[in-house]
Amino acid sequence: MKHQYIIPIFVPHLGCPNDCIFCNQKSISGQKKNMTKEEAKKIIDNYLEHIKDDEAQIEIAFFGGSFTAIEETLQNELLELAYEYVKKGKVESIRISTRPDCINKNILKRLKKYKVKTIELGVQSSNNYILKRANRGHTFEDVKKASKLIRFYGFRLGHQMMVGLPESTRIDEINTAKALIKLKPKMVRIYPVLVVKNTKLEQEYKEGTYEPLPLPQAIETCKELVRMFADKKIDIIRVGLQSTDEIADPSQEKSEVVAGPYHPAFRQLVESAMWYDAIVGKIKRLNVKVKEVEVKVNPIDANNVIGHKKENVKKLKEYYDVDLVLKQDETIKQGKSKIEVTKTFKDFAYEEKEEEERKEVSKSKK
Repeated sequence: MKHQYIIPIFVPHLGCPNDCIFCNQKSISGQKKNMTKEEAKKIIDNYLEHIKDDEAQIEIAFFGGSFTAIEETLQNELLELAYEYVKKGKVESIRISTRPDCINKNILKRLKKYKVKTIELGVQSSNNYILKRANRGHTFEDVKKASKLIRFYGFRLGHQMMVGLPESTRIDEINTAKALIKLKPKMVRIYPVLVVKNTKLEQEYKEGTYEPLPLPQAIETCKELVRMFADKKIDIIRVGLQSTDEIADPSQEKSEVVAGPYHPAFRQLVESAMWYDAIVGKIKRLNVKVKEVEVKVNPIDANNVIGHKKENVKKLKEYYDVDLVLKQDETIKQGKSKIEVTKTFKDFAYEEKEEEERKEVSKSKK
C-alpha cells in the first residue's frame, strides 16, 4: 500500500469573517505571519526534498478553515502554485479546508479548474443555537447546502466537528454525528474543544462561565462518535488536535493551551477504550468466570488493544481479575479481532489442584 503524505499550508484567519469563540488559528498552527505564494513554495519544496518514497501519494493541503473566503487573487496564486506540482507529477492532489457559508457554484467551478480533489467543511455542530453561541456566523442549513453542492460537483467531502462547545451536551454531539452521516462525507475529523490563549473562550473560562470537558468524558463521547462514523464506513482522519510545540500540555512553557481535554495520544486513548469495551463485552456474554482471554489482532492494532501505558491490561486485571494475552496476526483485517477465552477459573482451580498434588507427591518421595 502506498504511503500518504500531506504537505500542510496554513492560511490562518485570512479572509475569515468571524472570530469563533474557541479559535486562534495563529496560536494553533504556530504560524504568526500570513501566507504568501513565495512562502508556500518554500514549504512545498522543503517537504518534497525530504520525501524519499518514489511511490508516495502526496497531497498539498490548505488548512486554516476559510480558504475560499480569502482574497480571490491570493486564492488563485496559491492554487496555481499547487496545480503546477500536480501537472509535473510531483504531487497527486490538492485539499482545502473552508467554511460552509463560503461555498457556491462559482467557487466550486474555480476549484475544479485547479484540480482540487477534497474539500473539508468546518461544521462543528448541527445545533444552530450552539453555532450562534460559538460565534460561527453560519447555520447548519449552510452546511447542508454546501455539502450537497460539493458532492454534486464531484469533490471528496470532509467534515470537521467539535466536542465540548459552550452549552453543547453529549446528546447534541451525537445528533451532530447523525446529521453529518446523512450528508455522506467521505471523511471526518473530531476535535475536543481546548481552551486556547487569546480567545473569547479563554475569557469565559477565567470568568467561570465555561467549563471544559474532563478528559475521561471527552474520551467517552468521542468513542461513541468514532463508532458511529466507522459503522457507516466514514474515514475518521483525526481525533483530537495534533500535538505541536503550541498544542501541548498547559503546564509546558510554550503551550498555547490553557485548559481542556488535551492528551498527546488522545486518539489512542479513544481507540483503546473501544477495544476494552469489545473485550469486556465478550467476557460478559459468557456464563463462566473468565481467568484469561486471548486477543488476536493485526499488528497495527496491537498497541491500542494493550492500551496507553498498558492501561487495558491493568484495568482487566484490577476490575475483572482477567489476564490479557495478545497475539498478532497479519491475516486479520485492521480493526477486526478474534477474541477467545483461553482459561476460566474452573480451569485455573483444576491447574492449582494438580500443582498441589504434584508437590505432595514430590514431598512423599523425599
